[in-house]
Amino acid sequence: MANFPTVEVTTDLLIIGGGMASTGAAVEAAYWAKKNNLKVTVVDKAAFDRSGAVAMGLSAINQYVGICDGQNTAEDYVNYVRQDLMGVCREDLVYNIARHVDSSVHLFEKWGLPIWKDEAGKYVHEGRWQLMINGESYKVIVAEAAKNALGSENILERIFIVEPVMDGDRVAGAVGFSTREEKFYVFKAKAVICAMGGAVHVFKPRSSGEGIGRSWYPPFNTGSSAYFTLKAGAEMTCQEVRFIPVRFKDAYGPVGAWFLLFKSAAKNAFGGNYMIERKSTLQDYAPYGLVKPIPANLRNYLGMLDVNEGKGPLYMMTHDAIAALAEGLDEKAKKKKMKHLEAEAWEDFLDMTISQALLWASQNIAPEERPSEIAACEPYFIGSHSGASGAWVSGPEDLAPKEYFFGYTNMTTVKGLFAAGDASGASSHKFSSGSHAEGRIAGKAAIKFIVENNTQPKVDAAKIEAMKKTILAPLDRFAEFSGLSYDENVNPNYIKPFMFMFRLQKIMDEYAGGVSAAFTTNKYLLERGLELLNLLEGRFREVGRQ
Repeated sequence: MANFPTVEVTTDLLIIGGGMASTGAAVEAAYWAKKNNLKVTVVDKAAFDRSGAVAMGLSAINQYVGICDGQNTAEDYVNYVRQDLMGVCREDLVYNIARHVDSSVHLFEKWGLPIWKDEAGKYVHEGRWQLMINGESYKVIVAEAAKNALGSENILERIFIVEPVMDGDRVAGAVGFSTREEKFYVFKAKAVICAMGGAVHVFKPRSSGEGIGRSWYPPFNTGSSAYFTLKAGAEMTCQEVRFIPVRFKDAYGPVGAWFLLFKSAAKNAFGGNYMIERKSTLQDYAPYGLVKPIPANLRNYLGMLDVNEGKGPLYMMTHDAIAALAEGLDEKAKKKKMKHLEAEAWEDFLDMTISQALLWASQNIAPEERPSEIAACEPYFIGSHSGASGAWVSGPEDLAPKEYFFGYTNMTTVKGLFAAGDASGASSHKFSSGSHAEGRIAGKAAIKFIVENNTQPKVDAAKIEAMKKTILAPLDRFAEFSGLSYDENVNPNYIKPFMFMFRLQKIMDEYAGGVSAAFTTNKYLLERGLELLNLLEGRFREVGRQ
């Protein structure tokens, strides 16, 4: 077996992940932990400053309710989420996040995040719930606050967590390995918060080859949250809900700012506006098809109908939107306005999706002069954006129906295991700010759990050793057999991780409603796909890597 030394870390609360939910959990848990003389440890697979979905930055905060400003109520936000997801949501969880999210946003501003304001000093909205920000350093700012609250020595980076450690029906910690050193880690904890992101690249991406991994939202999330909670025995929910966003094609630049801030329209290649021409289709999905705003999945569906009828590609009419915003001004004012709008158009992507700005430049696209292609992306399994997959968690006692409340807010059905961000299911439309707020909710609840269950769970050394052997087995397999072929990527004794991923993506793409199948499937395709996945599972035990 690969001779990795074992490093043991004992803590009270273990927070796994480095994104927005993790930073929120760290800030809140640190506050309550100090009051109770408890230790909190964060472990992240990447670099904490630039980890998670908003690693590159963000141009808008997508959830700000404005309760203290008298703009909206938490009930208003719940209504919006229910309508946009066509009824698929846990209203108690959505409400709980909505009533706390504004305080997270105010903390961001206090910590140094530049939020746009108008001449009257009020926040500039992209839409009803969105605030415009200069967010290139969004994650850096929020991570710094978590470091200050927790202490950098309690944040361990570049450690990939693989398996939960259990003591009967209670979580007892986690195991993983360093991605930089030959070390195997065992974390022992009284409670664990899972916040490791969603599952991306399960389906074949539109951008393959040199463009693989180019997705927004999110980056290379490996499904760790779903795997960890499932392995711990947690009940899951909404796994059939796939997030299929429309993005600027090939570089995955988000379209929200163009629709909401720039008031742009999307049209097919023949100049038809599918939102107008296919309006009657929405009646088939009443009552949700008749509400305002029209649910995002129905808007996307209308565009997909155009593509399926051979009317593609679809275009965002960026040039028309910019021209319309400058309309009616004299020549001098118009020139100044156009220059300002052009700068904002580029800044939208330079703040968060630099690859989109690079693609525009490489294809000689000036957004004020010509439209840009948009397309529906491959499906993702996430729980924080417009997806809902994740673990079933307890709701807050004052809001949740009796059957949805089982002790501690955001605790899964496994004792001591909490979930936030992409890890928690049925509470989407929390985005970055809501994930931070949900992390804070989980952080406070986890400390309460520890105070009331303040015993260190037992860890079976023999089980840990067996886990270590299984986790490091691909290294041993590669070392033993790689010399038996001229090309280490082609070997009868093992399959490389990337090759395994490609096979998984092909199955999911063709049988589970991916891009190649125009997002459609049926009973027989799914049954065949399951058959192939079962065969692929056997190869998983033959993965080898250096």
